[in-house]
Amino acid sequence: MYAVFEPVSIGPLKARNRIVRSATWLGLADPGGKVTDEQVERYRELGQGGAGVVITGYAAVSPEGRQAPRMLGAWDDGHVEGLARLAGVIREGGALAGAQLVHAGGQTRSAWTGGLAPVAPSFVDHPQFPEMPREMSAEQIARVVADFGKAARRVRDAGFDFVQLHAAHGYLINQFLSPGTNQRADAYGGTLRNRFRFLAEVMAAVQAAAGPDFPVAVKLNGCDFVPQGLEEDEAVQVAEWLAQRGVAFVEVSGGTPASGDRGPARAGVRPGEGEAYLRHLAAAVKRRVGCPVALVGGLRRIETLEDLLIEGTADLFSLSRPLIWEPDLPARWASGDRASARCVSCNGCFGPGWKGEGVRCVVKEEQETPTSSSGTGRRAGL
Repeated sequence: MYAVFEPVSIGPLKARNRIVRSATWLGLADPGGKVTDEQVERYRELGQGGAGVVITGYAAVSPEGRQAPRMLGAWDDGHVEGLARLAGVIREGGALAGAQLVHAGGQTRSAWTGGLAPVAPSFVDHPQFPEMPREMSAEQIARVVADFGKAARRVRDAGFDFVQLHAAHGYLINQFLSPGTNQRADAYGGTLRNRFRFLAEVMAAVQAAAGPDFPVAVKLNGCDFVPQGLEEDEAVQVAEWLAQRGVAFVEVSGGTPASGDRGPARAGVRPGEGEAYLRHLAAAVKRRVGCPVALVGGLRRIETLEDLLIEGTADLFSLSRPLIWEPDLPARWASGDRASARCVSCNGCFGPGWKGEGVRCVVKEEQETPTSSSGTGRRAGL
């Protein structure tokens, strides 16, 4: 049995193994952010799929914080009942259930927020998004901080084991951390300590609202890979400050929509080719913090996970796209089937989501679709 499949402690929690289903937008909530039956069945599969931890796709803490169609919500008490269904099926499958919270900041458009204008730390253009965000006032900052706390309480009330704050991929917390998107001259801008202030206040609000015994994890960019973005040395310092504040674990990611081919979900990863492309960032964080560190990005072979564990790069290993094709991949590996993940890193899975049809593996669908009389297969959803 691989050491990856031994039980591991995460703060007061114990996971059955070190594999994490990294939070992934599925695009299956209803227009108001409420959970649907199809969403529940997806998480039932993931809970039963053998991962030690399953984190739900990002849930917006405020209506203007939504970033995509049919995105989960956690900004209203009416969301709790559906969230409880997700936590229930994940835990029934034997995995720890985590809920990720986010505010998109300037990385959105009013068509996705019900007409609400995007807001951000500063009046700075986000090239991949057409609307210039409004600079947040001190009062707006305080409201969003409180929104994170209220959302965390709802997550706790829904029965999740922990909450994860999304501080990566160019969303609002990351925008405060990055000197390129945070050009404020007040207490929230300038030095790294000031740029960290928003995340520190969010974490404190979450801990106060959800209780000191409710674990808080953070997904953090180890590097933004953009000019004037958050760099590795600053990210390591942020991780150290989070550890001092009792973070349950730090999941190290990297990149934003503006990072080009160095974005969070890199294409063309193959077993043994381009795997674990953020391992150096996780290793840098691991050297400085005492809390568990999770690595995400291009993990395709069980041997890769075992090597990373032995060399001390990370404690937990987060997979996203491979579990869209194979939600039971961890169970397959645990059974002794060592074949690599079937995912080909084409990113075609997200296309149906942007069409409002839900994220799904179109390559798997193509392979499972009967060929026509001419022998030509059809790729669904493209």
